[in-house]
Amino acid sequence: MRIYHLRNVTMVIETERKVLLVDPMLGDKGTLPPFAFIRSKPRKNPTVSLPEGSKALLDSVTHAIITHRHPDHLDGAGIAFLKEKEIPVLCSVHDKEILHKQGLAIHKTFDYWEQKEFSGGYITGIPATHGYGFVTKFMGDVMGFLLELPGEPSIYLSSDTIFTNGVNQVLTEYGPDVSVVACGSAQFDIFRPLLMNMDEIIQFVRQSPGKVIANHLEAINHCPTTRKQLRNMLEEEKLQDKVFIPNDGESIELL
Repeated sequence: MRIYHLRNVTMVIETERKVLLVDPMLGDKGTLPPFAFIRSKPRKNPTVSLPEGSKALLDSVTHAIITHRHPDHLDGAGIAFLKEKEIPVLCSVHDKEILHKQGLAIHKTFDYWEQKEFSGGYITGIPATHGYGFVTKFMGDVMGFLLELPGEPSIYLSSDTIFTNGVNQVLTEYGPDVSVVACGSAQFDIFRPLLMNMDEIIQFVRQSPGKVIANHLEAINHCPTTRKQLRNMLEEEKLQDKVFIPNDGESIELL
């Protein structure tokens, strides 16, 4: 298995049988409005371009996984790409109707803790809670995914979530070989944070039985945490060797 980090949370998981595109935000730099104006500098999103070589990589995609419909995970360009290529989509059962109306080819839908066969293995839908407190009501449903495919490391896509009992259950009971966590500390101008704070990120890393991949960094204006800040914190906790913090366009081979 090789994982290519494109930008923000958009990644490509290349397995022996399938090539999975996760949360395609594929628009040009600056094509989305700022998501915060006071707490963060009001820069248009995405704040960076897709890395070189993205198009060739995207041409190899066989399926797409969508964790939720926020524009920093699925934008207009991502929808257009999936429609044009007629890419089969795996998503939450709660997103099925809207994504279908947008013209996407829904292949499989998942409810929380629902497991379905995929490519000779299994994919399970995992609960995710997008934020602390009241803001969660506005953020809607988010679906994490656990991929267990034959001959491949198991991988947990936790998506946009805080650290919950469900997250802890996946890490401790399912024991994924690789876990992906959103580390950008996203927050609007009002409400509490939308993602795990640093203490919970450290907890996530400690609880993870295998390698951790950190994403949701340095691509969206309401995510203040930088790769350097995260790396420094992990070094203080002596966890740096456990976590891969990819630059845009970087990849990692997982055995």
